[in-house]
Amino acid sequence: MHEKLLNDRDLGQGYTLKPETTSGRDDVTVIGCPALTKLGGDAAAGGSLDFPRRAKAAFTYADGNNSEVSEELYSDTEATLSQGTRRIFDAMTSCPSYQVVVGSTPIDVATQKMPTARLGDERWSLQMTFTAGGSSSVVKQTAIRTGTTVVLIAGSPGLVDAHVAKALGKTRSVN
Repeated sequence: MHEKLLNDRDLGQGYTLKPETTSGRDDVTVIGCPALTKLGGDAAAGGSLDFPRRAKAAFTYADGNNSEVSEELYSDTEATLSQGTRRIFDAMTSCPSYQVVVGSTPIDVATQKMPTARLGDERWSLQMTFTAGGSSSVVKQTAIRTGTTVVLIAGSPGLVDAHVAKALGKTRSVN
């Protein structure tokens, strides 16, 4: 599946592949959103979807703001992908605001559903604003299901919008 991921040549000049990090944290607590508490802290903080077959790549865009964009690919049956992705996006947008505590750091999170380009068989999109220590950052997540594949693009809203169709196209063009 890794060959179906975007790479820095697909994205263009200014993108650098970030080293892969281990995902998931044990010290994440959700406060104020029961639906997310059921899913676990990693999902509440915009973590990965929970499907067994997956690949991931993340990039930094050196535009002066050090913006980031990441792509995740998941493969499973259509029904499993549809139900699992919908469950997570519904939970994440069920509470317009909540708090995530990572270690001892409280982070206020505000979420809202976002419109999505009519791509694929199903689509979900949300925007999260994370506020901690007086600073805020905005992250957009868009997931598109086509058949037995889900493409999830996350990062700065403009970068997500600019690359979601290209990511989906690459999953279709590689055998």
